[in-house]
Amino acid sequence: MRNLNALLVFTKVAETCSFTLAAQRLGLTASAVSKSVARLEQELGVKLLQRSTRLVSLTDEGASFFERCRHILAELDDAESAITLSTATPKGRLRVQMPVGFGRRVITPKLLGFTELYPELSVDVELSDRVVDLAYEGLDAIIHIGPISDSRVIARKLCKLTFSACGSPQYLKQYGSPVTPGDLTKHKCLAYLLPMTGEHRPWQFAKNGQVFSQNVIGALNINNAESLLEAAIAGGGITMISNFIAAQAIHSGQLIRVLDDYVVEGPDVYVVYLPRRNLSAKVKAFIDFITLVVEDIEHN
Repeated sequence: MRNLNALLVFTKVAETCSFTLAAQRLGLTASAVSKSVARLEQELGVKLLQRSTRLVSLTDEGASFFERCRHILAELDDAESAITLSTATPKGRLRVQMPVGFGRRVITPKLLGFTELYPELSVDVELSDRVVDLAYEGLDAIIHIGPISDSRVIARKLCKLTFSACGSPQYLKQYGSPVTPGDLTKHKCLAYLLPMTGEHRPWQFAKNGQVFSQNVIGALNINNAESLLEAAIAGGGITMISNFIAAQAIHSGQLIRVLDDYVVEGPDVYVVYLPRRNLSAKVKAFIDFITLVVEDIEHN
């Protein structure tokens, strides 16, 4: 076998589980992709893919061959990157995804400065709270909150979230500040709605090393952290919100933290990308940039 393009085409089909999606990613027709894989199977003398009208899946031989192909192509990418990285300028298209609240409040306000640093770079940002598959969707990097379950990726920790109960000065002046979590039953609370279940996210507290939850339901419950932030600033009640999303409001005095003796550490935040021995210039630049952004917010 002398055609490395055949390995690239097969690998892309295996990653996307689709001839059509693979063709779109490669800039080819679905027919050309299908024929390339068929020729590869004929050359190897084994069936690599199971085809149906709705799904493409790997055979046992195909799965084994796929892992080897990924390794070979990664080595080629690394060899090319090692030569060019020292003088490379980040350019081309960078595709990233990040959670809505963290993305809007922490990352996207700084991204204009990032694009000004690298004028040859085009950055596509998806703000959503959905779970994504880096390889399948062709993304360069994602921001992820919570444990990483995909063993195929590299996850670099950016920070740890903490969650605090907060209220506006006018609300606390009128209703007073809760001293213990039990006092919240006497207050207006703004809870996070979990739309898939209709439940409300429990509020987590910690005292003397013990973590406990309290179910809080308010007159207004929203499945968006920024909307809860705005409602709390407007005097609507007490909400539980992460340190990063509330940072500016707390710093400016629009919100005051309460129940500081009961603050609990939240999940870790990661920047996640596919493994490469030598990162592309655009991905490396993005990781370095957002690391500085997060560090700056943590220290101020």
